[in-house]
Order: sequence, then C-alpha cells, then structure tokens
Amino acid sequence: MAYINPIPPPVVEPAGMHIPDGFINAPVAAVGFAVAGIALAVAVRQTNRKLQERLVPLMGVMAAFIFAAQMMNFPVAGGTSGHMVGGALAAILLGPWAAMIVMASVVGVQALIFQDGGMAALGANIFNMGVVAVLVGWATYSVVTAIGSGRQAWRYAAAFAAAWLSVQIAALCASFELALSDTSPLHVVLPAMMGVHALIGIGEGLITVAAIAFVMATRSDLLPLQAREEVPVEAD
Repeated sequence: MAYINPIPPPVVEPAGMHIPDGFINAPVAAVGFAVAGIALAVAVRQTNRKLQERLVPLMGVMAAFIFAAQMMNFPVAGGTSGHMVGGALAAILLGPWAAMIVMASVVGVQALIFQDGGMAALGANIFNMGVVAVLVGWATYSVVTAIGSGRQAWRYAAAFAAAWLSVQIAALCASFELALSDTSPLHVVLPAMMGVHALIGIGEGLITVAAIAFVMATRSDLLPLQAREEVPVEAD
C-alpha cells in the first residue's frame, strides 16, 4: 500500500491508502468510524462463536507478520513505494472475521505508535484495509478456489487474485473518501490511486502467494481447518 504525503489540500499526493489527518472531513471520518465499528463488533461476535482455540496463536503470529511486512517497502512507478496490506492473506488463513480483528489491530498500532495514518482518519483506514480488503480478499479466494475444486494451482491463482483485487477495491474506497472530502477531485484521485495500486497489487499478490505456498508446504492443515470454521452457524 502506498503512502499519502501529508501535504495540505488541495495539493495532494493521491497515491496512498494510509490517510493522514486533514485529508478527510468530519462527516466522512464519522461514517468511517461508524461502519468500521459495526463491522468489528460483528467480527468479534462471530470470532467468539466460531474460532477454534488452536487458531488463537495464529492470529498473533499473523498480526506480527503483517505488521513486519508492511514495514518493508518495494519500489513502484514514478519513484512511488508500496508495501503489503495483508488483508487477503489474513482472510485466507483465518477467515474474514478473525482477519478483521487482526487488521484493525495492525492499523490501530500503526496510527497510535508510528503515526502511520491519522487518528481522525483511523476509522476510514480500518474500513479500507481491515474490512474492505479482508471481505474482498475472502470472497475472491472462495470463488476462485471453488471454480478450481480446491486444486493447488488454483489456490495459488486464487491467492494472487484475492490479494490484487483487495488492494484495488480498498484504493477505490479511499479515492471516494478523498473526493467526498473535497481533498482532490474524483477525476484526479481515482486514476492516480487505481493506477499505482494496480502495480502495488502485483507485489501484494506475489507476497501472498509465497506465504500461502510456505503454509501449504509446512502447515497445510491450516487452510482446510480455516475453511471448516467458516460454516454458517444457525441463529440463536
């Protein structure tokens, strides 16, 4: 995920996803907190009901891995750098609900300790990277693996597609948030964000595939286990 440099509007570096303070207005920030809060409340409830105890340590390991991976930037076009988001990878290994909690923790620590993204924009950042990226990644992976009947080559293709698309849709949401806040016109921010993140998504996809390949080689039981835990639970 690329960064937005903290340049006051209307001069915007529209290639980033960690939105800093001052780049979205109060109504957009409030909606971000509300939607992210509702999503996380549902995620906590579903995780408490479905997550097996043996996957709890994996959540911590996944949070640490994603946090560390986001610290390593790779060059993109025009001198822009990007880094892994990790929403799709977390969703593939943990399922969408636990992945949301992990991603919210990572984004929250980044904002609180490292000032990576503003506190006022924390809700929007969690929504983009911790809710949208996770749900899009999970849905894409599920559909593609179903088409391929769970074959290994299709799992790798599904992981790449999930990672790439999750970055794109998260960037799309960030673009609309910036446009609605009058930070940058949509016709400027949208092509800039989508173009850069199309390249960043390739790096995201390659890292995700490498991580899935490692898991399949060392702990292949984690993928089927995760799939079994996402069987719908009957209503109370």
